[in-house]
Formats: sequence, C-alpha cells, structure tokens
Amino acid sequence: MTDGTSNESILILDFGSQVTQLIARRIRESGVYSEIFPFSQLNEALEKMQPKGIILSGGPSSVTDSDAPTIDSDIFNLDIPILGICYGQQIMCSLLGGKVESSKEREFGRANIKLLKSSPLFNDFEINNDPEPVWMSHGDKVTNLPNGFDVIAESENAPFAAISDEDRSFYGVQFHPEVVHTPNGSKILKNFTHQISGCKGNWTMDSFKKVAIENIRSQVGKGKVICGLSGGVDSSVAAVLIHEAIGDQLTCIYVDTGLMRENETNEVVNLFKENFNIPLINVDAGDTFLSRLSGISDPEEKRKIIGSSFIDIFEEEANKIGGADFLAQGTLYPDVIESVSFTGGPSVTIKSHHNVGGLPERMNMELVEPLRELFKDEVRELGKELGIPDHFIERHPFPGPGLAIRLPGEISSEKADILRKADTIYIEEIRKAGLYNEIWQAFAVLLPVQTVGVMGDERTYDFVCALRAVTSLDGMTADYYPFEQEFLANVSTRIINEVKGINRVVYDITSKPPGTIEWE
Repeated sequence: MTDGTSNESILILDFGSQVTQLIARRIRESGVYSEIFPFSQLNEALEKMQPKGIILSGGPSSVTDSDAPTIDSDIFNLDIPILGICYGQQIMCSLLGGKVESSKEREFGRANIKLLKSSPLFNDFEINNDPEPVWMSHGDKVTNLPNGFDVIAESENAPFAAISDEDRSFYGVQFHPEVVHTPNGSKILKNFTHQISGCKGNWTMDSFKKVAIENIRSQVGKGKVICGLSGGVDSSVAAVLIHEAIGDQLTCIYVDTGLMRENETNEVVNLFKENFNIPLINVDAGDTFLSRLSGISDPEEKRKIIGSSFIDIFEEEANKIGGADFLAQGTLYPDVIESVSFTGGPSVTIKSHHNVGGLPERMNMELVEPLRELFKDEVRELGKELGIPDHFIERHPFPGPGLAIRLPGEISSEKADILRKADTIYIEEIRKAGLYNEIWQAFAVLLPVQTVGVMGDERTYDFVCALRAVTSLDGMTADYYPFEQEFLANVSTRIINEVKGINRVVYDITSKPPGTIEWE
C-alpha cells in the first residue's frame, strides 16, 4: 500500500454507482486515504488495506432482485464501523434482518431530510425543524429496520433516510452525501471517518511521495526503467517521481506521434533539460503513427493502434540502450477504476493507451505505475511537491493518443495540421481572457463532416470545428464552461479567418458523468 498511512484508511466497496469515485475524493479531501474495490473483492481489500472503516456504495440494482449484488454477512462481524449509502444502506438492512421494498414514491434529485435525534454521523448538525438539503436517487426503500437500529433522519418519501446502530457503529443513509448537491455531505463523511472510525486525517501528498519513492526502490531494485512521456502532466510527474527514487536507472522516452499540440515537443524536452537532469530520448515517429492510422475510423481501433505503436517504439529504444526491466507509465486511479467492472472482472473496454490491463506477453518488462492510486488533481499537487514548474503542472490534460481522439473519422497529417492551428488559437484566446485556470480542459475537435459556406465572394466546402471546455474538480465528472457569447464570437472569427480548411465553428455544451472527460 502506498498511501503513507497504512493504519489510516477507509475501504469503499463498489456496487456500481456512477458516483462511487466521488466518495473516495471527498474522504481524501479530509486527509484520510481511501480506495475503491468491487464488492466481490472484499477479502482481498481487507487484506490489503486493513481499514478503519468501510463504506458500502450506492448502485443501480434492486435489493429485491434475485440476482442483486451482495456481500458476505460476515462483514458485520469484523468490529469495523460501516456506512451504507443508498443501495449500501439497503443491502446492510437486508442482510441484518430488515426489510427493503420497491417504493411507489421514488425519489430522484433534490430532497430535504429532517434530523430526529443526535448522532455521531451528524455531529455539529442542529436537531430542529429546519430541513437539511440532500440528493436522493432511489426506487427502493427500507420499510423495516434490523434489530438494534434507530431512525436518525427522515424525508417525505423515505421514513428511514438515515439510520444507526450506535453499539456496533453501523450507519446508513438513503441519500448521497458524496455529491455536491448534498451541501453538508462532506461533513457527514468526515464525521464517519474521523469521529466514528477514529481516523486522524494525516494523509498528505508529502507522505504519499515519501512512501511512493520507497515502493519504487523496492520494486525496481537495481533494474533499468524506461518511462514513456506523452506530453501530459501525468507521465511527466511519474517520470520526476521515479527519477527522484532511482536516479539514472531511469531513461525517459518522448515520442512525437505527429499528433501533438503546437510546440508540445519543445515544451516537454525543454522542461526535462532545463529543470531536471533526466536522460531523455526524443523520437520523431510522426510518419509511423500516421501511416498505421491511415484509413482507420473506429475510435477504439485507433486507440489500440496507437497503444501498440508506443509499445513497439519503447521496445526498440530499450534495446538501443541495452534493454530495460520496467516500463513506467502515468496511469491514474480513474483509469484503474474504469478498467474494472463493479462485478469484479475486466471491463469490456480497456484503456489501451494506459495498458491498465497489462503489457503484451512478448514484452519482457514489468509495469511501474506510481500514480495509479491518485486522482488528477492529486497528481498536480504531487507535481508541485516535486518542484515541477506551475506553468507545466497547470496545463490542461493531454492524453497519450493526442489529437487522434480529437479527429473523429480518418486521420491525416493535413487534418492534424488544421486542428492544431485551430486548437492553438482557441487556447490563446482562453489565456488572453484570463480563463485558462478556471477551466479543467479545453480543446478543439475537427468533425468528420464538411459543409458549404460562403467566405467573401468565394464558396467553400470545408470542415466544421467543435470547441469544448469543461470544468471539473477531479477529472471524473464535468460540466461545460459557460463562455460569454462575445468570447465565442471572437474565437470563431479568428479560427475561420486564420485556419484554411474550416468554415464553421460550434461549441459543445454537454456535461459528462463519471468517466473520462475527453471527446470520444
């Protein structure tokens, strides 16, 4: 375990909720390390984490179904505090002898609960008639409590909105405290982790860094490591962390795929030359990637081609320096979560550009992924701990496949050049407006459609460019950024005037549920 506080952890058992990741984020924000495991991996999770508390997440299933996901009831004999959220509350009550039924009055969205009695879970809450706003999302509800439980809060359609068995430190809430729509949700979770489970809240990025360095040294020993740099923050932070652990045993390989942002190669190479004395191999592989991607439209096939091309280049470069024992990558916790279904098996779609499903058998290397327990914003915090300049750490995310996933349809060098120019203008205008750090990620997309337009006295048949900008706290959920109309008009005018090949610009205003933010 690499959290740095092995006796200060909270285990989250996932039953498939879209917002389970947010539970982990809220808990980490309070200084307590947390980790998510599928509900089917309880024993493995307990052995690894030895948690001070357990949280049962929500989920889309109904406890009343014969095939509903469940856990061994022995979990309630571990003498560990347990909090059940939504489905987690229902499965807790069902296993302990209570009753759960389908409800005619379902609750989805904003609701109010009334606190009926004091409880450690609601420490520092006022027990009065003022409603407490929460976010509900349930069709079933508890109708009879197990022995030993009391009601501590109710809502209009959920008479057991919050329950507790204080003697055994078991708690359940029908609402979701992890979402921002429950204003005091973080306070509730902190009461569970600190007041009930006894965590001190001493997990810090400095403690993570120290333990991560020791773990890297222990894993690598005297072996050689190559690290694939994508141009993004994740791989850069991983490289600097590994270099601090093992020094010249690390060689970084930066691959210019021909699908990089404007000046991306210069920025990355200069960062490592000017700020860190890390051996760096710069590979110009644009022709290789573009030729392999020629004629390919399917996005997942493109990802796999890009992933395998990276592997080929890493193998080739490793052989040139006498071989390597390990391949390092900037895999993050969301990548790991998304690569495993909540039922415990591998998901249908593996993120091939992170190889979270493992490396090809032909590669005689072991993966080193020191960031696989961190969320995106935590990686940025770690980067600052490592002394990486702020201007680099604060850059918007840029995935390994680069512009390839911002070019739906077939890819060509001509399309990449058009998109690169449009994207550069877009980011320039965002910076000029002082909005860059307010936005989590902004980028242009060249759509695989062409439209007729009139520019001056000339009729054109050019591409449509879509602009995207989202806000996010953790890189898991996102909402579109509400640009002023004047800003969008200025950007559109610049792109159409300055980028030959584009005659129309649109702005994407979709939000994003948990999952990758990138355009897919």
